[in-house]
Amino acid sequence: MMLAAELALAEVDVALVERRPDHVLAGSRAGGFHARTIEVLDQRGVAERFLAEGQVAQAAMLAATVLDMSDFPTRHPYSLGIFQNKIERIMAAWVAELPVQMLYGCEVAGFAQDGAGVDVALADGRSLRARYLVGCDGGRSVVRKAAGIDFPGWDATRSNLIAEVELTEEPPPGIRHDATGIHALHLMEDGRTVRVVLTEQQIGSGPDPTMEELKEALITVYGTDFGVHTPTWISRFSDTTRQAAAYRAGRVLLAGDSAHIHYPAGGQGLGLGLQDAVNLGWKLAQVVDGTSPEHLLDTYHDERHPVAARALQHTMAQATLQRRDERMQALVDVVSELAVMDEPRKQIAGLISGLDIHYDLGEGHPLLGRRMPDLELATADGPLRAFTLLHAARPVLLNLGTPGGVDITPWAHRVQLVEATYGGDWELPVLGAVPAPSAVLVRPDGYVAWVGVGDGSGSGLEEALTTWFGPSSTA
Repeated sequence: MMLAAELALAEVDVALVERRPDHVLAGSRAGGFHARTIEVLDQRGVAERFLAEGQVAQAAMLAATVLDMSDFPTRHPYSLGIFQNKIERIMAAWVAELPVQMLYGCEVAGFAQDGAGVDVALADGRSLRARYLVGCDGGRSVVRKAAGIDFPGWDATRSNLIAEVELTEEPPPGIRHDATGIHALHLMEDGRTVRVVLTEQQIGSGPDPTMEELKEALITVYGTDFGVHTPTWISRFSDTTRQAAAYRAGRVLLAGDSAHIHYPAGGQGLGLGLQDAVNLGWKLAQVVDGTSPEHLLDTYHDERHPVAARALQHTMAQATLQRRDERMQALVDVVSELAVMDEPRKQIAGLISGLDIHYDLGEGHPLLGRRMPDLELATADGPLRAFTLLHAARPVLLNLGTPGGVDITPWAHRVQLVEATYGGDWELPVLGAVPAPSAVLVRPDGYVAWVGVGDGSGSGLEEALTTWFGPSSTA
């Protein structure tokens, strides 16, 4: 849905094939997202819709330590607790406001691509013709498998049951750790349903466990099944960790769980997928409409693959630290002491939150390749937030130096030129204070593609404009 929204904002014809009959989920599923994902939604002007239905908290963790990031330079120095069923409902309502063709109750069975497009076969015998196909179809992705993209990684060493049920007996509060892993019982908002997460004694098989398996696992951990009954849903997940060897095969691309799967420790999964979509959307739109050459799509893998690789490394470490025999507890204690120190705290919280993401766009100013801060700008039309300029998912050249000192006339129909001033400090998460630029070129995904400094603010600008937003109109 995020990718469909990005393409629709760029005025690209997009169809979303959804095998479910609607976006109503049984059960709550995933539990929220971190700061950079909230910023991404803020860049599109829809963050408040999610914030209104969630709960902000300091939720970035390492071992047993909550990493306080309230001092990070962002409008959203926190995580947002909001279950996936709410996220999907809010997202679907937003997408319904955009020109997106929703094909509910349809399932992709396969595809064939040629030099001009992709023929997508649906399970009911129909087919679609598209310029490009993006598989956002999860860890068992039909699209990834049909594209022949390898999915290397690590097999499961543990598995968990997760369920939403009702209990006859009062459950104990809090989280339990043992040599197997983590266990928790959490009363939901309705005051009746309990969310259960249990680490199994042996690796389970299949994604659809039975009620009997859940009862046996409860008895093993707590000595009772609490009179469990009336399940809303029961599922199983593991610490299988894999990442697609390539995010693109010709006219077929991958995003979200189809490109990377991992243990959910740390709650990074939803955010990684949404940020994949925002990185890919504007690039795919520019290639489709002929603004940019096709090789722009290669930068999607180049930028997002390393980000997911780091996240996968963190989730594997975090999953290991959830086991608490005596030897592992000693490691947890040491790591927890380190995690509260200022520099480690910032480094790890920056990774988990996504606020430290740095795309390698070459040498230069510290802003280059990093997120544009959401500054309070002064313009001729009054005060303006930097993120407001990104609501339409268009690139922005922000001139903070001499008015009229930057000329982008050959790209004026593609790139917004905004004259503004800003007298405050420039500060980035983890890095801290950085020199004030005289101009910045900001991509639609909110990352800085070029930085002007001093009187030579125009140096390298044409090259950056051409690289990211296609040849000039006079070329």
